[in-house]
Amino acid sequence: MFKDHFSGHSKQYSNARPTYPDNLFDYLMTCVKGRNLAWDCATGNGQAALKLAPYFKKIMATDASKTQLDEANACANVEYKVATAENSGLDAQSVDLITVATAIHWFDFNAFYEEAKRVMKPNGLIAVWCYSLFQTDNAAFNALINVYYRDIVSLYWPTERRYIDAQYKTIPFPFAEITPVPEFAIVNQWSSNQIINYLQTWSGVKKYEEQRGKNPIEEWLLPRMVECINDFDEPLLVTMPLALRVGYAKL
Repeated sequence: MFKDHFSGHSKQYSNARPTYPDNLFDYLMTCVKGRNLAWDCATGNGQAALKLAPYFKKIMATDASKTQLDEANACANVEYKVATAENSGLDAQSVDLITVATAIHWFDFNAFYEEAKRVMKPNGLIAVWCYSLFQTDNAAFNALINVYYRDIVSLYWPTERRYIDAQYKTIPFPFAEITPVPEFAIVNQWSSNQIINYLQTWSGVKKYEEQRGKNPIEEWLLPRMVECINDFDEPLLVTMPLALRVGYAKL
């Protein structure tokens, strides 16, 4: 069993979720000690796995959701496999790098970390990250999104969302941690329509719909967006700060 908030809209997730910045992976390559095998755990549609592919001989990209993996793009050295974070099926001491992109807050921490330590090489590296609430170059829209996030959908987020709000500072991380780490952010030029598509993938939005029978974007957000956005096709500068934790296996 796993906490599955995204299988029901895997194609929408694949089309609307952002990819991660190249400089994040460039930085990780300065820390990693080997480049034979990377495990991208909870890969979803493979956003992080494909970014890792140029650097490693092989990427094992696992996810507990087959429907998520069905939307992933093929790559010669990326193998997609249905597996939970806590039971990867990988060989002991075989992995140079473990990555978990915006997913570790769903895990059983103790069980996952036991599995991570089992499969990591003695000098292996683990990197986990998430992105927080976006901001744009439209101040009025930012104020609206902040209210929408805080007051409209806040009651419908799974409890694990608190780890993202705390920028992963409150998750356990039993490794030899690298501090400080550089600051990274996802930066895109998105139209308001693209932003709406992304918002539709939020687990809090899906829960709102289930419990209230209405879509909060259509019911609350859109009528207010038209007051601060003239053209929904005009691009906005969208920035999502990343929270990153990186560490080596403890011997």
